[in-house]
Amino acid sequence: MGRKTISELMMNEVLLISASAWALAQLIKVILGRIREKHIDWHYFVASGRMPSAHSATTTALATATAWTQGLSSVAFAISAVVALIVMYDATGVRRAVSRQSVILNRIIRELHENRPRDEVERNLREFIGHTPTQVFVGAALGMVVAFVWIALSSL
Repeated sequence: MGRKTISELMMNEVLLISASAWALAQLIKVILGRIREKHIDWHYFVASGRMPSAHSATTTALATATAWTQGLSSVAFAISAVVALIVMYDATGVRRAVSRQSVILNRIIRELHENRPRDEVERNLREFIGHTPTQVFVGAALGMVVAFVWIALSSL
Protein backbone atom coordinates (compact mmCIF):
# COMPACT_ATOMS: atom_id res chain seq x y z
CA MET A 1 0.00 0.00 0.00
CA GLY A 2 1.57 3.25 -1.11
CA ARG A 3 1.35 6.69 0.44
CA LYS A 4 -1.28 7.74 -2.08
CA THR A 5 -3.51 4.81 -1.11
CA ILE A 6 -3.19 5.58 2.60
CA SER A 7 -3.91 9.26 2.07
CA GLU A 8 -6.95 8.34 -0.03
CA LEU A 9 -8.22 6.13 2.78
CA MET A 10 -7.71 8.95 5.27
CA MET A 11 -9.85 11.21 3.07
CA ASN A 12 -12.74 8.75 2.92
CA GLU A 13 -15.27 10.40 5.23
CA VAL A 14 -17.62 7.41 5.24
CA LEU A 15 -14.79 5.17 6.45
CA LEU A 16 -13.65 7.72 9.04
CA ILE A 17 -17.18 8.22 10.36
CA SER A 18 -17.67 4.46 10.70
CA ALA A 19 -14.29 4.00 12.41
CA SER A 20 -15.04 6.90 14.77
CA ALA A 21 -18.37 5.34 15.76
CA TRP A 22 -16.63 2.02 16.46
CA ALA A 23 -13.87 3.68 18.52
CA LEU A 24 -16.35 5.74 20.55
CA ALA A 25 -18.53 2.68 21.27
CA GLN A 26 -15.49 0.70 22.41
CA LEU A 27 -14.26 3.61 24.56
CA ILE A 28 -17.69 3.77 26.21
CA LYS A 29 -17.31 0.04 27.03
CA VAL A 30 -13.99 0.80 28.75
CA ILE A 31 -15.58 3.66 30.74
CA LEU A 32 -18.60 1.57 31.77
CA GLY A 33 -16.25 -1.28 32.73
CA ARG A 34 -14.27 1.18 34.89
CA ILE A 35 -17.45 2.27 36.65
CA ARG A 36 -18.62 -1.32 37.13
CA GLU A 37 -15.31 -2.92 38.15
CA LYS A 38 -13.53 0.06 39.78
CA HIS A 39 -10.47 -0.29 37.51
CA ILE A 40 -9.68 0.29 33.85
CA ASP A 41 -9.65 -2.85 31.73
CA TRP A 42 -8.44 -1.99 28.22
CA HIS A 43 -9.57 -5.43 27.04
CA TYR A 44 -13.03 -3.89 26.64
CA PHE A 45 -11.66 -1.68 23.86
CA VAL A 46 -11.38 -4.70 21.58
CA ALA A 47 -14.00 -6.98 23.15
CA SER A 48 -17.35 -7.83 21.62
CA GLY A 49 -20.56 -7.86 23.62
CA ARG A 50 -21.69 -5.47 26.38
CA MET A 51 -23.03 -1.92 26.13
CA PRO A 52 -23.15 -0.37 23.56
CA SER A 53 -22.97 -2.59 20.49
CA ALA A 54 -19.97 -1.38 18.50
CA HIS A 55 -21.10 -3.47 15.53
CA SER A 56 -24.43 -1.63 15.50
CA ALA A 57 -22.73 1.73 15.96
CA THR A 58 -20.31 1.06 13.11
CA THR A 59 -22.82 -0.26 10.59
CA THR A 60 -25.42 2.40 11.41
CA ALA A 61 -22.80 5.13 11.05
CA LEU A 62 -21.81 3.55 7.74
CA ALA A 63 -25.41 3.54 6.48
CA THR A 64 -26.04 7.11 7.69
CA ALA A 65 -22.82 8.45 6.16
CA THR A 66 -23.52 6.58 2.92
CA ALA A 67 -27.00 8.10 2.76
CA TRP A 68 -25.42 11.54 3.23
CA THR A 69 -22.73 11.09 0.57
CA GLN A 70 -24.50 8.88 -1.98
CA GLY A 71 -28.19 9.55 -1.36
CA LEU A 72 -31.03 7.40 -0.08
CA SER A 73 -31.74 5.98 -3.54
CA SER A 74 -28.17 4.77 -4.12
CA VAL A 75 -27.14 1.13 -4.32
CA ALA A 76 -24.37 1.84 -1.80
CA PHE A 77 -26.92 3.02 0.77
CA ALA A 78 -29.15 0.01 0.13
CA ILE A 79 -26.22 -2.35 0.68
CA SER A 80 -25.03 -0.60 3.84
CA ALA A 81 -28.56 -0.44 5.29
CA VAL A 82 -29.17 -4.15 4.65
CA VAL A 83 -25.79 -5.07 6.16
CA ALA A 84 -26.59 -2.94 9.23
CA LEU A 85 -29.92 -4.70 9.70
CA ILE A 86 -28.31 -8.13 9.33
CA VAL A 87 -25.58 -7.25 11.84
CA MET A 88 -28.11 -5.97 14.39
CA TYR A 89 -30.35 -9.01 13.93
CA ASP A 90 -27.35 -11.31 14.34
CA ALA A 91 -26.19 -9.48 17.48
CA THR A 92 -29.54 -9.93 19.22
CA GLY A 93 -30.35 -13.35 17.76
CA VAL A 94 -27.60 -15.81 16.97
CA ARG A 95 -24.81 -14.25 19.02
CA ARG A 96 -27.12 -13.73 22.00
CA ALA A 97 -28.08 -17.42 21.87
CA VAL A 98 -24.39 -18.35 21.84
CA SER A 99 -23.91 -16.20 24.96
CA ARG A 100 -26.70 -18.03 26.77
CA GLN A 101 -25.24 -21.39 25.77
CA SER A 102 -21.83 -20.28 27.04
CA VAL A 103 -23.32 -19.54 30.47
CA ILE A 104 -24.78 -23.05 30.64
CA LEU A 105 -21.60 -24.71 29.38
CA ASN A 106 -19.49 -22.76 31.88
CA ARG A 107 -21.75 -24.00 34.66
CA ILE A 108 -21.18 -27.58 33.45
CA ILE A 109 -17.42 -26.97 33.28
CA ARG A 110 -17.42 -25.65 36.89
CA GLU A 111 -19.21 -28.82 37.99
CA LEU A 112 -16.62 -30.93 36.15
CA HIS A 113 -13.82 -29.02 37.92
CA GLU A 114 -15.15 -30.27 41.22
CA ASN A 115 -14.69 -33.91 40.16
CA ARG A 116 -11.59 -33.79 37.93
CA PRO A 117 -8.10 -32.29 37.92
CA ARG A 118 -8.00 -28.81 36.43
CA ASP A 119 -5.93 -29.74 33.39
CA GLU A 120 -8.56 -32.25 32.21
CA VAL A 121 -11.28 -29.62 31.82
CA GLU A 122 -11.37 -26.92 29.14
CA ARG A 123 -11.18 -23.27 30.13
CA ASN A 124 -14.31 -21.15 30.43
CA LEU A 125 -16.08 -19.89 27.33
CA ARG A 126 -16.70 -16.17 26.77
CA GLU A 127 -20.20 -15.36 27.97
CA PHE A 128 -20.58 -11.84 26.59
CA ILE A 129 -20.72 -12.44 22.86
CA GLY A 130 -24.11 -11.13 21.78
CA HIS A 131 -26.17 -8.13 22.77
CA THR A 132 -29.50 -7.33 24.33
CA PRO A 133 -31.92 -5.35 22.15
CA THR A 134 -31.17 -2.28 24.30
CA GLN A 135 -27.42 -2.58 23.68
CA VAL A 136 -28.07 -2.84 19.93
CA PHE A 137 -30.47 0.12 19.97
CA VAL A 138 -28.00 2.29 21.91
CA GLY A 139 -25.20 1.28 19.53
CA ALA A 140 -27.36 2.14 16.51
CA ALA A 141 -28.33 5.50 18.02
CA LEU A 142 -24.68 6.21 18.81
CA GLY A 143 -23.70 5.46 15.21
CA MET A 144 -26.33 7.85 13.89
CA VAL A 145 -25.29 10.59 16.33
CA VAL A 146 -21.61 10.24 15.38
CA ALA A 147 -22.51 10.47 11.68
CA PHE A 148 -24.83 13.46 12.18
CA VAL A 149 -22.28 15.33 14.32
CA TRP A 150 -19.54 14.66 11.75
CA ILE A 151 -21.82 15.84 8.94
CA ALA A 152 -22.81 18.98 10.87
CA LEU A 153 -19.19 19.83 11.69
CA SER A 154 -18.04 19.25 8.11
CA SER A 155 -20.73 21.64 6.86
CA LEU A 156 -19.38 24.58 8.87
